[in-house]
Amino acid sequence: MISNKERVNIVKAAAVLLFAAVFAVTAARAQTQQQWRDSLRVVNGLIELHPDSVGLQLDKAAVCLQLHEWEDAITACGKVLGRDGGNLSALFYRAYANNNLRRYEQARSDYADFLRMAPDNMEARFGLAYTYSRMGRSQEALDELNNLVEMYPDSSVVYAARAELEKDMKLYDTALYDFDEALKRDPGNRDYTVSKVEILILLDRRGEAKAALDEAVKRGVPRGLLLGLYAKCK
Repeated sequence: MISNKERVNIVKAAAVLLFAAVFAVTAARAQTQQQWRDSLRVVNGLIELHPDSVGLQLDKAAVCLQLHEWEDAITACGKVLGRDGGNLSALFYRAYANNNLRRYEQARSDYADFLRMAPDNMEARFGLAYTYSRMGRSQEALDELNNLVEMYPDSSVVYAARAELEKDMKLYDTALYDFDEALKRDPGNRDYTVSKVEILILLDRRGEAKAALDEAVKRGVPRGLLLGLYAKCK
């Protein structure tokens, strides 16, 4: 006869083995919706056996996010935060789910709480900047991205993110500067080149736009992917 303590240990071991596989990044990309639903059934079964497990509730929230079951993800995160109010994973997951439900104030609050405990976290600060942007608070979004540039000056991603926001705000000169900084750090990035060229075309600086395209081709971007932009440079 298996004791309760032994049952708990078996459940914990099963959970570790299951979710080490389920939540590996490469495996996650390959999961189909049906596979995620199968994973959710397993999680729910484990939760029935071990209802106080914070880890299993977090696993459930992560699976629900993959299935776009935002409310269920929020409920699971709420159970975690009820036991551990400073759980960063639960705050992040809940903020992400609330953003998808357009509950931007709730998402902003969770990201802010997260960053009070982990101010250097890039993903949460990106999330907060995105939330401010969706709320129409562009300057506050820009402030968050300015913070990211200061914290991660070697990251092409943060320069490009700030440039995209500046582009939306029609701050074209500063956006061009930031795209140049992004391209210094990631010269072959086609997306950065496309965004930069689009701004140059908007400003009717077509010669510079063509030069930027030529430079991208030299850096290894296939010319065929840029033909539409080349046509706009004429």
